[in-house]
Amino acid sequence: MSQPQSPEPVKLISSVFSNNDIDLHAIVIALVEKFGIVDYISSILPFDYTKYYEREMGSPLLRRFISFDTLIKPETLPDIKLTTNTIEGGFSKKGKRNVNIDPGYLSPAHLILATGKAFTHRPYLRDGIYADLTLIYRHNTFEPLQWTYPDYGGEKIREMLQVIRKKYLLQLKQLKTDLPELT
Repeated sequence: MSQPQSPEPVKLISSVFSNNDIDLHAIVIALVEKFGIVDYISSILPFDYTKYYEREMGSPLLRRFISFDTLIKPETLPDIKLTTNTIEGGFSKKGKRNVNIDPGYLSPAHLILATGKAFTHRPYLRDGIYADLTLIYRHNTFEPLQWTYPDYGGEKIREMLQVIRKKYLLQLKQLKTDLPELT
């Protein structure tokens, strides 16, 4: 029989995109106020994998990836998604979003994104939020799955996530070193 164990803390990340660099900067500030110090922020990347958001947000869309220094409990992901939804709403104009914030987390084994959209591969968490298993870590790399969004499956984003994962693994190692021995 397996015995329940608490999971390791995970690395909070977020993809943020908008049609305007000023909004991206303001969103990063809002996220720092809610989730703490940023330990990685990508350069501005074009968001050109889908036209889905252009009707609402305009174009061209610009994107940044962010990771946060403080590790989180994985079960807090729905709260984080609800918070980012509120932040998005605060930047809306005339009932349309100006920014999209997609929070998620890295564990040693995978990348999970939070979403409000149900689908067959997305287990329900709570409060209208689902977990999207986006990438798995296998053979020393992130591997996309059949449902992985094309941008997350692309080499550039997977390499960037690899950099964030290395920092995260160092944090986990330090956390284990800092814990006193149980006797």
